[in-house]
Amino acid sequence: MKFLFLGLLAIATVIHLIDSWNDDSKKRKRTKPFLLILILLYYIFSTDHHSWVLICALLTSWLGDVLLMGKGNKWFVFGGISFMLSHFSFIAVYAINVFTNSLSGIIWWIVIPAAIVYFTIALFIVRSLKPTTPKSMLVPMYIYLLCNSMMNVFSLMQLMTFRTPGALIAYIGAVLFFISDCTLYLVRYHKNENLIFKRHFTVMLTYVLGELLITQGILMIG
Repeated sequence: MKFLFLGLLAIATVIHLIDSWNDDSKKRKRTKPFLLILILLYYIFSTDHHSWVLICALLTSWLGDVLLMGKGNKWFVFGGISFMLSHFSFIAVYAINVFTNSLSGIIWWIVIPAAIVYFTIALFIVRSLKPTTPKSMLVPMYIYLLCNSMMNVFSLMQLMTFRTPGALIAYIGAVLFFISDCTLYLVRYHKNENLIFKRHFTVMLTYVLGELLITQGILMIG
C-alpha cells in the first residue's frame, strides 16, 4: 500500500508542479490539499511504530497548505501559525531522538554558527522585503522563519547524534523546507514580476521534497 500512496504522490506532485510553472492558481488548488495527505498515508503504511508527533507535524502542514489557499494576509497569517505548529512538532521529533540517544556526538562549534547563519538568512530575507511588505507582517514573518531555522538546527543535531543515512536525508529535507519558506516570501511580497521565484514552482518543489525526505529520514532512523 505504501508504494501506491508514493506513486499517487508522484503523480499529484507532477501535476501540481506543472500548474505551478504555468502560474495557474485555480488548477494548483485542485491538487495542493492531497500532497501532504499522501505523504501522511505513505508514512502510516510504512511502519507499525508510528510517531504521533510526526503525524501531528504532517497534519498541521496539511492544514497550513489549505489555509494558505485563501486570499489576503489574514489567511497567510493563519497558514503561518499552522506551519509554525508543524515546525514545533518536527523539533519535538528531533529532540526526542537526540535526547534519548546521546548528546556527546553534537559538535557545538558547528551547531551554534549554523544557527547564526540560519537566523541571518532569515533576517536578510525579511529586511529585503521590507519596502513591499505590510509593516504588521514583518515581525511575524521573521519569527516564523526563526521557528523554521530552529527546526533545521535540531535536525542538524539529530544528524550529529545518529550519523546515519536516515538522519542525513531528514536534514536535507529540513534544508529544503527552509528554502521553500524563504522562496514563498519572495513569491508573495517581492514586486519584481520577472523573477522565476514569482511562480510557485520552486516553492512547491522544495516543499514537497522537504516534507517527504523528512518523513523518509525519520522512517529510516526508526
